[in-house]
Amino acid sequence: MAKQTVLIVDDSNFMRNTLRDEIESDEYTVIAEADTGKSAFENYKKYNPDIVTMDIVMPNGGGIEAIKNIIEYNPKALIVVITAVGHEPMITRAIRAGALNFVIKPFKKGEVMEAIKELYNLMK
Repeated sequence: MAKQTVLIVDDSNFMRNTLRDEIESDEYTVIAEADTGKSAFENYKKYNPDIVTMDIVMPNGGGIEAIKNIIEYNPKALIVVITAVGHEPMITRAIRAGALNFVIKPFKKGEVMEAIKELYNLMK
């Protein structure tokens, strides 16, 4: 079975590395990373990943804008928002924009994969 591809979007290099370590497995591979909302949309169009993990608060085009652009480009895009405690109103905006699941930072080991698998199982 082919691995599911994931685009990681976060302005923190540390967080992108943490997410990559969490996601890379027999079932999932990180196909690309982005550190701004603008580069997230460009990489989405370029790589067409199965799943996107999306930070919300980033420079040069935040996550909400990127979610809207991705959903407009592909209404069936699978997006998991990963954002910090205290950004709950942003999560609501992200869900309205088209994200399908979310994880609050700091997260425990396994939480991101659980959110990704839930989302993927919903779409089967």
